[in-house]
Order: sequence, then C-alpha cells, then structure tokens
Amino acid sequence: MHGLVSFDGPSHNLMHALLACEEVQRLRRVKQLGLASLVFPGAEHSRFSHALGTAHVMTRLLERIQACQHVMPAEQRLDGPSCMDGVAAALLHDLGHGPFSHLYEDVLSGAPSHEWWTQQILLNPSSDVHQALESFSTGMTDRVTALLGGKGVPILSQVVSGLLDVDRFDYLLRDSHMTGTPYGLFDLDWLLRSLCVDQRSDGQWVVAVEGRKGAPPIEGYFLGRHHMYRQVYHHKAIRAAEFLVRSIFKRLSDLANEGHVVPSCPEGLRAALEGRAVSIAAYLALDDPLLHTCFAQWRSHGDSILSALCTAMVVRQLPKTVPLPSGDTDREIDLREEAHRRAARVAKRAGYDPNYWVCVDWSSDTPYAETSQDTTVWVSLRHQPLTPLSKISFVLAQLNHKRVSHARLAFPSDIREAVEAQVGPLFR
Repeated sequence: MHGLVSFDGPSHNLMHALLACEEVQRLRRVKQLGLASLVFPGAEHSRFSHALGTAHVMTRLLERIQACQHVMPAEQRLDGPSCMDGVAAALLHDLGHGPFSHLYEDVLSGAPSHEWWTQQILLNPSSDVHQALESFSTGMTDRVTALLGGKGVPILSQVVSGLLDVDRFDYLLRDSHMTGTPYGLFDLDWLLRSLCVDQRSDGQWVVAVEGRKGAPPIEGYFLGRHHMYRQVYHHKAIRAAEFLVRSIFKRLSDLANEGHVVPSCPEGLRAALEGRAVSIAAYLALDDPLLHTCFAQWRSHGDSILSALCTAMVVRQLPKTVPLPSGDTDREIDLREEAHRRAARVAKRAGYDPNYWVCVDWSSDTPYAETSQDTTVWVSLRHQPLTPLSKISFVLAQLNHKRVSHARLAFPSDIREAVEAQVGPLFR
C-alpha cells in the first residue's frame, strides 16, 4: 500500500526501541476494524500495522513541512528532537484501544476512552513504552502525551490529531485496501505535496493547503472518508454484529448486577461491568482473541440469553435490519418508536427477550465541519489572508456541517418475515 516502509537516521533507533515494547506488540491482537471481517473477509489487519503506517506517513509529512518551513521564524521551526516526538506520537496514538477497537468503549457505558488509556499507559513509569521513550530522550513521554492531547508544538499536534492528520491519511487507504473497496482511495502523494505552512490572523502557524491546485486531492480525501463511513464503517451487517456484542455485554452486566459471576470472564472486563476501577495490567490483558474465546465458552453457559447471543456471534447468525426514518420530526420519531414496539412484541412472542434482541440502531457522521479556527482546513493563497477550504471548494462547501444519519431496526433473523409484516404497513 505504502510501498517500502523504512525508518532511517534517528527514527531508526526510536522505532526499534518502541516496537520492542510489549504494549505496542499487543496491538497485533486488536483488529483495526473490529468486526468488519465478518462482512469484508480481508479486513483482518491490526492496529499494529496501522500504527506502523501512521508513523511512516508522519515521516513523509515531516519532510514536507521541513522543506517549506523556511518562511517561519527560526525559533518556531521543527527541529530533529521535535520531529522524533511527532514520529513517536504517530506510532503510539492508538496504544490504548481495547478489544474490537472503538466498539469496546462504545458498549461499556461510562468507560474511559482509548485516548485516556493511551495516556495512562504512556505515563505509567513501569510500562515498557514509558521506559523506552525516556531512554531515548528525557521528558519525551510528557511531550508525546501532550501532542496526543492536542497540546505541545501546534504544527505537530494538528497533524497528529486533526482534520488533516496522519492517522486518517493511513487508515483510509489501509481500510480501503484491506476491505477490497475503492471508496477510501485518494492521492496521498499529491496531497502531501499540496501542503505548506502559513500564519493565521491570530499569529498561529498552521499546516495549510497550498493554493487552489491543492483543493482536488483534499476533496478526494474528505469524500473518501465520507464514502468509507457510508459503505464500510456503517455497513448494516457490521452494525448488526456490533449490536450482538453490545447485547452480550449488556447481559454480562445484568448478570453481574444480579450477583451472578460468569466463568472465564477476564478481570478487566468483569471490573468494568461491575463499575470497579480497571488496572492498566488488566486492561492490557484484553484483546480480540481473548474475547472471541470467551464468546465460544459462554455458548454453553447456563443462562439461555447469554448462550444464545454468544452462539449467534460465533456462528455469524447476525440480526437483520430494516431502514427507518432518520429525521427529527415528531412523525418520524413516532414511527421509529412504534416500529420498535411492534418488533419487540413479535420477538417476545417468538421467545426472544426484546431488551437484548431488538433495537433501533443509529449511525451518523459529519463529513466536514469548520467550527473554529482550530477545526478549519486553511488554504494559502498568494498575497491573501488564509482562507477556509469551504470558501475555495464547492464540494466541501456543500458538505460543511451536513450530518448524515441512518436509523435501522435490528431484530433476530428468523423473525424477519413477521417483523416486516408488522412494521411494513407503517411506511406505506
């Protein structure tokens, strides 16, 4: 995808030290796209491969920034140590992801985000990655943590996490390649060449798009992200599989609240379900293979609901879905609620507990939004102040602040005809 990926000079020693860390190697056991391989069989890639790709793209972007930063005051230009901080932040940005990536923090109400866990791991003096960073450069842990939190050197922090960041540059191309879909493809080479540095009206130096010629690759990048959300990330079958996992976790939580201990439940998961603090060690012990093993074991659990949910997950018997109105008018809200009630009644008559087997699933995304100076992609035009991209690009002007939402009713596959018979008349 990226061709030959190599790290030379100072980055070689840094990458060698970080890749040897146990916390980084764990990312091999966390899939980049969670459950997407149930729909796109090639989507078996891991957070580890994405981390490597992100660090590689960061080295390329840093080369571009250094080539054009002569317009900046000397004291604000990126030097060798700050570039190494950027490479480390790029490699480590997903260190705190739990099993199934984003899904894990979504299914546990009130669970800390993967960004929070990343910071805890980095700042823990006993972690391999903390020791590796400090051995490379004293204070590097704090600097990298600041970058991942949107602080630190402004130019670096915005390309670590922002609208034009190395994370998105890699995952769109990687996810598109591994799923066998063309939707996320864009011209990374031309996009990087189209970037420059310029100064905003408030004096802040930012990475900007160089002239109107840079608009097409940037448009392709944002449209690619939009299409990947519509066609892959929010695919109805992937959402159905995620609903199953949510229901499994909900049942585990309900059993825990009733005083039932589920055998083989990992300590990190059990503590989270019971509302207890989860240690870093217990959290890092969680990964995709461990939870899939648990699902297989819980198929024979005495609780019929948990057993049925886990069986459906293991054998890929995914819920079916039907689209619902996704607007916010009173009529559309009433239609969704009535559709859910009717599907719940059908499920209950068929022996399913609707609390676990029926839901209205929501997915939404905002392809592009300029909400502040820090969340705007700027275009550098000769002899003019920096201009928001939406003022230059007709395409992104139409997408600016447009939220795309989809609502779907999910239910067990074997009651599809009965549910459609009950729900269908609502929309005729």
